[in-house]
Amino acid sequence: MGLLTKKDQALILDPLADNNPITIQVLGICSALAITAELKASIVMGISVLFVLGVGNVVISLIRNIIPSKIRIIVQLVVVATLVIIVDQVLKAFAYELSKTLAVFVGLIITNCIIMGRFEAFALGNGPWKSFLDGIGNSLGYAVILIIVGFFRELLGSGTLLGFQVLGDPVAKTGLYALGYENNGFMVLSPMALIVVGIIIWVQRSRNKDLIED
Repeated sequence: MGLLTKKDQALILDPLADNNPITIQVLGICSALAITAELKASIVMGISVLFVLGVGNVVISLIRNIIPSKIRIIVQLVVVATLVIIVDQVLKAFAYELSKTLAVFVGLIITNCIIMGRFEAFALGNGPWKSFLDGIGNSLGYAVILIIVGFFRELLGSGTLLGFQVLGDPVAKTGLYALGYENNGFMVLSPMALIVVGIIIWVQRSRNKDLIED
């Protein structure tokens, strides 16, 4: 990151850890619970939010001085809705089966608290470059948590990663299944996502005592 100043680097790195939108700000938690039963869905949702928030922050920053304050929320919704439609159409064109799985949740990106929050808190008050970095940083922080949760839920719940058997064949009883291992069906249920996120929060705060509020 030699081309970036320390402040620019902080815009990207802080949301990955000490100011993570899910584990610290507790935003965008619904998708973390709903679509992380499969790692592929977690990755695609992370990339989708990366595109929407990165581009959306830049657009809002560019037009921030001409947006009437009384209708700024409507303008923000129009911008994010347009970007979400683009994401939805791209998924339907290149990953149709996955698009059906994520259809409802991709649409809900429009009301994702992280996106609207960054528009309001950052893009409306900063230039396009910093807004772009802020969007990338927060969306990466969001994606990292989704990928971690998706990794453990799919691995322990289905014995697969990205659809490939990695623990052996549960039918033929090979690999770990030959030793008596059984998939934990609870891992594919939404409550387990909340537990996994809770564990991540506990690990994060145990490593950084400054995150614990008095």
